[in-house]
Amino acid sequence: MIKSLEKLRLEALAELEQVSELKELESWRVRCTGKKSKLTQALRSLASLPLDERRKIGSLANEIKVDLELRMDEKKKFLEEEHMASFLKQEGLDITLPGKLMPTGRLHPVTQALDEICSIFTRMGFQIAEGPDVEWDYYNFEALNIPPEHPARDMFATFWVDSKETGESARLLRTHTSPMQIRIMEKEQPPIRVLVPGRTYRYEATDATHESMFYQVEGLAIDTNITMADLKGTLFEFCHCLFGEERKVRFRCDYFPFVEPGVEVAVECLNCHGKGCRLCGYSGWLEILGAGMVHPNVLKRVAIDPEKYTGFAFGMGVERIPMLCYGIDDIRLFYNNDIRFLKQF
Repeated sequence: MIKSLEKLRLEALAELEQVSELKELESWRVRCTGKKSKLTQALRSLASLPLDERRKIGSLANEIKVDLELRMDEKKKFLEEEHMASFLKQEGLDITLPGKLMPTGRLHPVTQALDEICSIFTRMGFQIAEGPDVEWDYYNFEALNIPPEHPARDMFATFWVDSKETGESARLLRTHTSPMQIRIMEKEQPPIRVLVPGRTYRYEATDATHESMFYQVEGLAIDTNITMADLKGTLFEFCHCLFGEERKVRFRCDYFPFVEPGVEVAVECLNCHGKGCRLCGYSGWLEILGAGMVHPNVLKRVAIDPEKYTGFAFGMGVERIPMLCYGIDDIRLFYNNDIRFLKQF
């Protein structure tokens, strides 16, 4: 038995010397030290031997098994190092070169535009406020001088959460950020100067210029002796800060139910500089926001005396700003999650 075990050791070591690949090494392990190997079978047959022989032969068999396992580990390490050296030589890897930089995240272009807009107005003294996305009909329409059956409601394609038949108690996904005008004026007394960024929702088909969800920024200022000149001065300053001092700004009359008078604000086209092109519809101007003096009926709703206080409000679509600045012709690109588009900003 002892001679047989020594023979097994010598044969196993000889085979191990011939192993040249890791796959062959695994086959060698199964044959020489595995559960069905001759060495394992010899260990299992010890029970039939006398006690003295069992101790002696068992000790030798265990010694051989440990030795073979150590030799196998050494061989495995050698083969792995040899494989790595061959791979490095084949690939021509220069370990002195700097590693590949991991891609880093960045702010979404709409978030960047929001941050820039908020930064400009906070420097003018406006405070930032936020409101609920799910709003009451009262705040979204009625308190803003748009009572039930008012034709101006046709301007808004609305996502209703509750049935419209419930009247004032009906809830909806807000169609603009203007409801926060009422919420703020209910809680605070003038002077008020606040900016409200947030998501808004319109139930309409999406195309290159329309999305069912988009961002707006609403501005409100209420105090004594506020005039149209204050509104124009504020928005002139905003446009020049955002688009450059040399950019021309134009005010034209427009209608919004909650302001009187109402205006639209446009800037000189960034692409053609007023000459006319496809981006501006060959008008030379790009509309960026609507604004006006707060309607007296809105002030009365929140118990603010329109004889004593006046104010202005304005609102803009945030996506329109980067679209104008970068010549982006499809609003859907902002929300398609295409990394090739987003990483440009």
